[in-house]
Amino acid sequence: GPIFANLVLADEINRAPAKVQSALLEAMQERQVTIGDTSYMLDDLFLVLATQNPIEQEGTYPLPEAQVDRFMLKVQVDYPSRIEERQIVDRMTGEPLAAVRPVISTSDILNARKIVRGIYVDDKVKEYVMDLVVATREPSANGIAGLGPLIAYGASPRASIYLIIAARAHAFLKGRGYVTPEDIKELAPDILRHRLIPTYEAEAQSVTASDIVQQILDHVEVP
Repeated sequence: GPIFANLVLADEINRAPAKVQSALLEAMQERQVTIGDTSYMLDDLFLVLATQNPIEQEGTYPLPEAQVDRFMLKVQVDYPSRIEERQIVDRMTGEPLAAVRPVISTSDILNARKIVRGIYVDDKVKEYVMDLVVATREPSANGIAGLGPLIAYGASPRASIYLIIAARAHAFLKGRGYVTPEDIKELAPDILRHRLIPTYEAEAQSVTASDIVQQILDHVEVP
């Protein structure tokens, strides 16, 4: 079905029932789809984007932590600015949109992926990544004792892996062959916010996972 594509958009993923989410989880983790006794492999270039409405919860299903962890980034999209919204209105109410045409090939993207893997990451930057991730699990040991009661579970090892990979991609897009601590700091909120599980105490104090991540970034020393 529609899962056999290079780029898959799962709109309002929290409206999908558990069976659909389980099938999507297999595709994201194993890069395959199983029907009966047969498994079908997906293309090398396979990327899942998903949207989630954080306001309306009626008729929705909670996402399993294992599936949420498979997403590299969780980007919060706020209201558009006045200028952006005016552009949206003009495009949606004016002349028909221009025809879409390819601007890059699959092989170009796969070659770029190989280049990204070769972007240099210094050991000090890697240790900075480890400091940030470990601070989500053991805040007291990292001099942030006040966060201990606010974190039920810290970030998984995928956070460390994705921080390095995403930072390399960020440096590549900036035209650099090396990663800086600023790359890590800029991407850390989007990579860590959905991997932290706040406690009931944090919810009672209206402290979100994003707030906790920001406190960690403010306290952990930058190399």
